[in-house]
Amino acid sequence: MYEYISGNIAELSPTYAVIEAGGVGYYLNISLQTYAEIEHSTSARIYTHFIVREDAQILYGFATKQERELFRMLIGVSGVGGNTARMILSTYAPKELSNIISSENAGLLKNVKGLGLKTAQKIIVELRDKITGNLSTATTATSSIPGNENYDEAMAALAMLGFTKTASEKALRSVMKEYPTASVEEIIRLSLKRL
Repeated sequence: MYEYISGNIAELSPTYAVIEAGGVGYYLNISLQTYAEIEHSTSARIYTHFIVREDAQILYGFATKQERELFRMLIGVSGVGGNTARMILSTYAPKELSNIISSENAGLLKNVKGLGLKTAQKIIVELRDKITGNLSTATTATSSIPGNENYDEAMAALAMLGFTKTASEKALRSVMKEYPTASVEEIIRLSLKRL
């Protein structure tokens, strides 16, 4: 029904945004990925997905079309609702989720809060062939980044230390952009200074 809503950010939290467009405030349920994309902005264009249920009408918002496409694929899997799909997208960036599904890593996918192994396996079985087009292009682009293994190791270390995924990603990307040849230890040490 709505392709996107573009306007001023009236309210913002890690789980929702209120976008004012044409004098109307639209309440959008968002993922942490979308929150990270728009948290320092005063206005935004949010791509939407509208769900009408018997007891509610819910508007979900996404910073990119790619994230919305993944959301739509996830809710197409039996047993995966809008909130579960949003939780998955809050835990993993679209590129990471594409990698997890295409590499059939159910163990990693079940780490999402509230997602069991059977549902994780079901998601992988139903979506592994659908992760094509721009999603698989993004996946190959990620794996061709020099030092991607270092990134993964550093991310795992920061997660074990208790840092949030979104904050860790920001710090790591910033460090790896400045120091592309740094070792894993150096990347972690420099990232810790930014967290």
